[in-house]
Amino acid sequence: MQETIFRSAEEAVRAASMLKEPASLRFMEQTAEALAQCFREGHKVLIAGNGGSLCDAMHFAEEFTGQFRKPRPALAAIALADPGHMSCVGNDMGFEQIFARSVEALGQAGDVLIVMTTSGNSVNLVRAVHMAKSKGLTTIAFLGKTGGQMKGLCDLEWIVSGFAYSDRIQEAHMAAGHIIIERVEQCVFCSTANV
Repeated sequence: MQETIFRSAEEAVRAASMLKEPASLRFMEQTAEALAQCFREGHKVLIAGNGGSLCDAMHFAEEFTGQFRKPRPALAAIALADPGHMSCVGNDMGFEQIFARSVEALGQAGDVLIVMTTSGNSVNLVRAVHMAKSKGLTTIAFLGKTGGQMKGLCDLEWIVSGFAYSDRIQEAHMAAGHIIIERVEQCVFCSTANV
């Protein structure tokens, strides 16, 4: 039993170690810059995912609307998680439209859409990205495995590959999210942002 737990712990550490890879660092830097610019210009961030990734999207958003490490003004971020909207659109138009309709309703040029999907094959997220692009939003994808249908579709993307299950991918996604949020706060609110 202890051996099984140790193997799982090793896999979690391996997922976290991906954060130090050059492509990961570049993605986090570029994403933080895009989000900081979005907020400085008075725009907002929309964040979407399914299942555990939707929970991560809500976590990501509340770190902006609340606060992360230090008191500061709220930042405009919305997790696309309204159950009334999702059940309405899912029932009337199909589940594959739930996020695209949210982006159509809420998204404006200059905003950012972040999608979080461990497979990259969620049709509702692919359609949301297409809608976002048609409306002039910057698009950012947190992906896993091979990147799936989403690979190459967004302005910025990060693929956490080499894991068979979603849990480790989501753990890496959220760790990267926290690092990005920390950097956004530095860029938007600190005069020493270049440090």
